[in-house]
Amino acid sequence: MKKSIAAERLREEASKRILLTDGAFGTMIQRYNLDEAAYRGKYDLGHDQKGNNDLLVLTRPDVIDAITRAYLDAGSDMVSTNSFNANKISQSDYNAESLVTDMNRQAAAIARKAADEYQAKDGRPRFVAGAVGPTNKTLSLSPDVNDPGYRAIDFDHLKEVYAHQVSGLIEGGADFILIETIFDTLNAKAGIMAVLEESQRLQREIPMMISMTITDMSGRNLSGHSIEAFWYAVRHAKPLTIGLNCSFGADKLRSHVKTLSALADTLLMAYPNAGLPNDLGQYDEMPETTGHFIEEWAQSGMVNIVGGCCGSTPEHIAAMAKAVKGYPPRKSAKMAPAMRLAGLDPMIVPA
Repeated sequence: MKKSIAAERLREEASKRILLTDGAFGTMIQRYNLDEAAYRGKYDLGHDQKGNNDLLVLTRPDVIDAITRAYLDAGSDMVSTNSFNANKISQSDYNAESLVTDMNRQAAAIARKAADEYQAKDGRPRFVAGAVGPTNKTLSLSPDVNDPGYRAIDFDHLKEVYAHQVSGLIEGGADFILIETIFDTLNAKAGIMAVLEESQRLQREIPMMISMTITDMSGRNLSGHSIEAFWYAVRHAKPLTIGLNCSFGADKLRSHVKTLSALADTLLMAYPNAGLPNDLGQYDEMPETTGHFIEEWAQSGMVNIVGGCCGSTPEHIAAMAKAVKGYPPRKSAKMAPAMRLAGLDPMIVPA
């Protein structure tokens, strides 16, 4: 199987310094105040398309390209594709399932072109992460409180949904697949299987980045898994990075990043929200404030790659770039041989 040159290059760069990924696309798209016609473009889909951010890679690629380049200007070493909900399940809400392949190819192509052009300018490697969101379905929980055993979807179906998306992202030029905002560990496992099977089909390594989101200060995701249990549940995938995103701002996410940092024997990527939303759902945390929190992470040796999630902007990424400059990257944890099992909590059986 052909090894990923991009993965080796990322590891090499991450051994020298703390790297930067990008910030939120949704936050930036809101700045354009696009009407429904702008979202819809030439497509007659029968549903209101306003808010279908993933469709914009086809109808307003100039907007997505401009946002991508704004993050690269801010200092991002890696940009993600505007494809968080570009899957058949999520796009069924917009009657746009038929466009999913085109969305993912184009999302990756936009990011790839920008990343390559910036790399050509200064020689610094730039990377593209194919963003794969969790969908709006869950494998672990019933949507019907009166029928706890009911599931709206099964594992094989979700795996095929992910495989369809992954295929498009790889065809479009993504270096890595970023399985992010994981609220259900079983959903993540379906995504992992999809990537592994696509890798076998193509006979080439497809590096994975895996990022969990926690739902409260106890440090568990929606399916109930602790950070330690989650890591043991996905470690077999040998991800290029493991990490946390969304959830909270950097101040409240710190303790959970610290927990994962002490466990993970791979690179750690964390990208928190720009604080918590206010009563109107807006994010008020200033870039300098976010930068201050991220600098403390860097001082403490907890991270290899940082960036932003909800509410973050190129200004936040620029502040992070300034904050982490000069600090050495995190050293991966060394794990003693042991059997590590995971239910909702971990169980360790010493060797």
